[in-house]
Amino acid sequence: MPNLVHITQQRNAARLLRGGVAARSRGWDGDRGVYTMAVLSDFTLTHQWTRELRRFNPGVLVAADLRIPDAEPVTVGHYGREPDRLTAAEAVAMLQGLDDPRGYQIFVPRRITPAEVRRVRAIPQGTGWRYVPGSHGRRPCACPMCLAFGTPGSGRLRRRLEPREPRTPKVQLMAGLRAATTSEEIIDALSALAHGRRGGAEELEFLVEHPDPEVRDMLSYVLDSYRGTAARRLKARIVLPEGYGEDD
Repeated sequence: MPNLVHITQQRNAARLLRGGVAARSRGWDGDRGVYTMAVLSDFTLTHQWTRELRRFNPGVLVAADLRIPDAEPVTVGHYGREPDRLTAAEAVAMLQGLDDPRGYQIFVPRRITPAEVRRVRAIPQGTGWRYVPGSHGRRPCACPMCLAFGTPGSGRLRRRLEPREPRTPKVQLMAGLRAATTSEEIIDALSALAHGRRGGAEELEFLVEHPDPEVRDMLSYVLDSYRGTAARRLKARIVLPEGYGEDD
């Protein structure tokens, strides 16, 4: 069974062991799932995404060791390029055979069950590349994807390289959330609110008892980005079905 690694925030560790890894990311084809990397013989290559992910995920990151079936369908490839569609075993073998696997990732198009999470462990926070593989010594790019807002020194660098583009105001994000009708639209709108520390969690109260557990699960995740007692109280009111996240 292939061994994979998923990098996540330390605050998620207990939840991963208890309920698995939720399918919150979007793959090349638009399906939801979990991004991972194959366990390789080189520690730095295995955990290469750590330094880059720290730009978008403040705080300490940890590694979740995963094991999924050999025949599990996945996609594998270099980020930004259309991936290959292989089995998990084939994807790992492909990465093990590359001379330079930097920038590659394996996408599992489903949630990871608790039984597939072997352990969660601490990792060095400076492991891997930042911005793009091999970027050391190159002129940095100031686009929001390469230089996340909130990164130390990002404002000064962005002003030097190019004019700063405004972030989407919260009022606009909330308008998009209220206009959403399907569960998929609501989940996408919620995910846009998960970046940065926010107030006003009471605006999300109308979703606490939404009939779709995936919406309630995403709401619980987003509330971690909100400040104050209102966010904690709303999160405590969210009820998920018994055993949710423990099955395929």
